[in-house]
Amino acid sequence: MMRKPFVAGNWKMYKTVAEARHLISELVPGLQAIDAVEKVLCPPFTALLAAAALLEGTDIGLGAQNMHWELSGAYTGEISPVMIAELCRYVIIGHSERRTYFGETDDTVNRKVQAALAQGLTPIVCVGETLEENEAGQTADVVARQVRLGLSGLSGVIEQAGAGAFVVAYEPVWAIGTGRPSTAQGAAKVVREIIRPVLAELFGDMTAQGVRVLYGGSVNAKNAAEFFAEAEIDGALVGGASLKAAEFIQIVQAAAG
Repeated sequence: MMRKPFVAGNWKMYKTVAEARHLISELVPGLQAIDAVEKVLCPPFTALLAAAALLEGTDIGLGAQNMHWELSGAYTGEISPVMIAELCRYVIIGHSERRTYFGETDDTVNRKVQAALAQGLTPIVCVGETLEENEAGQTADVVARQVRLGLSGLSGVIEQAGAGAFVVAYEPVWAIGTGRPSTAQGAAKVVREIIRPVLAELFGDMTAQGVRVLYGGSVNAKNAAEFFAEAEIDGALVGGASLKAAEFIQIVQAAAG
């Protein structure tokens, strides 16, 4: 099954509004020239409005880095899926930094995924094991649990919406921001032997083969092509390298093949 490559840039807590405008102005010409890849930028909340204006009329998507599962309410400091959907088509959910620093759990990930889908957003659902879990041989158990619980209760929704309704990003925690990426073969093995079988268990084989699964964790212009050469890896969720226009464009070009 052909799956269109997908590359998203997670800017994390970087870039003021002015800096975001400047970076987007550098990115747009190069990214617009690459038709074969679905491209998404995920700046901080404060820059979403400015980014939406600059990306209007392009084929470059806009995503948020997080959201609450409630539509509105007394949740000081939170942003609802309704608010996100005014500006964005995509939202990152369950990033390991959210799990590690802010108490995100498989249950809250599931609530957020359900809320995102209900508002027509495409969630980029992050899963991945820590270094300790990896070294203890727990990768399969941890990643399977995160996929199974994070996407539970969605079979009816996905049956109607199809495999393109969400994206999964495999991000081994020990590889994020460390300069120590997984090997391409190792990441592909996790996708092939753990993630897709659980997706098949949840949604059936056809949907499981249609869902795009990305790799994230110290992806850069030098190593991106190695990951994209693996048939199971459909793109990347890029962190630090997405803050450098020339490098991010090179990564997207590598995804185009």
